[in-house]
Amino acid sequence: MDADRELLGNLILARGEVDRAAEWRADAHWLAAHRADPTSRVLLVCDGGARVLRHADGSVALDLSPASEVAADIDLTLLGVDADGVAYFSRHGSERAPDDETWADLRQVGAELDGRDAGLMVTAVALDNWLRTHHRCPRCGTETVFHAAGWSRRCPADESDHFPRTDPAVIVLVLDRQDRALLGRQARWAEGSFSTLAGFVEAGESAEAAVRREIREESGVVISDGLDGIRYLGSQPWPFPCSLMLGYHAWTDDPTIEVDGEEIVEARWFTRDELVAACTAGEVRLPPSISIARRLIERWYGAELPGEWSRSLTR
Repeated sequence: MDADRELLGNLILARGEVDRAAEWRADAHWLAAHRADPTSRVLLVCDGGARVLRHADGSVALDLSPASEVAADIDLTLLGVDADGVAYFSRHGSERAPDDETWADLRQVGAELDGRDAGLMVTAVALDNWLRTHHRCPRCGTETVFHAAGWSRRCPADESDHFPRTDPAVIVLVLDRQDRALLGRQARWAEGSFSTLAGFVEAGESAEAAVRREIREESGVVISDGLDGIRYLGSQPWPFPCSLMLGYHAWTDDPTIEVDGEEIVEARWFTRDELVAACTAGEVRLPPSISIARRLIERWYGAELPGEWSRSLTR
């Protein structure tokens, strides 16, 4: 495998070492037995964050407690089972103290967690976001109930089941025929904060059509026709609150830029040397390593880029 392709092979929020154990989500006896098992663990999650442990050596891990200590009438979401048979659950908290340093958001610690913990936290946060905002049946308005170990909500009136939603979005590094990279700045970002371009896939639209449409709408750049105009590279869950980012490189034969002025207010072409010079001078800041945008840029660049070139994360 080429070195630059490897840069997209270990996306931080796409890691996971726990089997999701979907076959057990509706088995009440299995769930009860594993909730009572002293080896089973539960993660308290609330509003995009979870409790974490910060060790003396600087490492960070999830603060997992015995599931058997949680009262039987409290709903727990099944996150999965590891290779040793240990079951993991999440508990959905109602609130957290703003000054409680044991809490951390996924954006803050996702890159510091190991593969198991990163996968558990991404899943827990994604499901918590959905469970908090989908309390009523979209068919009849009846309040739904927790079902299938947190992986669906059931309407007691019409018995319909409703499942977590995932919104596909494309995120794209556009290259021209001189191998320059197109980076843009959103209106809500600080001066000098640049990233790849992105947008949601619309109803009835393919991901590739969304790449062409979003790039044209935001930057005025037209992606080249044909199969060699777009290359899919990988995906990463982005539970803020419920996106799946589909990563692409795309090419254009015409580097003319006309930003929309609403979502994207500035866009520039960079050679590798120009990007290094701008970042070194502090004129440009890039998305940090937790973002697939950073990996798309590094894949084009051919190596990892210094962490101090990162901006605060918004995508």
